[in-house]
Amino acid sequence: MIRVAVVDDHPIARRGIEQVLTETGRTQVVASAASTAALADAFAALAAPPDVIVLDLYHDAEAPNLEAVAELASTARVLVMSASGRREDVLGAVKAGAAGYVTKHANPEMFLAAVETVAAGGFALSPQLADILQAELGRVHRPASGGARVAGTQELSVREGEALGLIARGFTHSQVATRMGVTKATVDTYVERIRAKLQVGNKAELTRAALDRMGRIPPP
Repeated sequence: MIRVAVVDDHPIARRGIEQVLTETGRTQVVASAASTAALADAFAALAAPPDVIVLDLYHDAEAPNLEAVAELASTARVLVMSASGRREDVLGAVKAGAAGYVTKHANPEMFLAAVETVAAGGFALSPQLADILQAELGRVHRPASGGARVAGTQELSVREGEALGLIARGFTHSQVATRMGVTKATVDTYVERIRAKLQVGNKAELTRAALDRMGRIPPP
């Protein structure tokens, strides 16, 4: 059973999220609050932190509450759920420590899959956000304008960048191999090189590094 906490300052939205989670029989809502301050009070009554915190990025604020993401990410895995699908919000949330980002346009099945992925230690993105990520990664692994290398990075090859984009979208190494027309062993080699160049370990770190590299490139 996945233990979930929900933070959303809109009562109807919060109740809907709770209902979707409860109806599955695979998740348990152990805390629910309109703000992180109220959630802290609810945490005091829990024997252990939740497995996943579903957090509205704009709760109780007109700007993305990235400080809340960073604070909560130190106690549990955070899945941001927001009406915003803007590039800067996604980048900001992931850099602050979020393990996933889904928009409120997601259907219940997609949302639940994201919760389960995050609870299992993975990284989850709504499909439309993953498409944005793939497009941005296509630019990131190329040299900066004028042929200069982006400071503080090691350039990925075109194929390494392609593999990273697919992995960040949630594909397995076997699926990446099929899409790229290479063997799984070749993809494994790409991933080893990517991890060495970006100095990261698991899939969540790979995705976060990919988004971090995106953030170094100014938007078009």
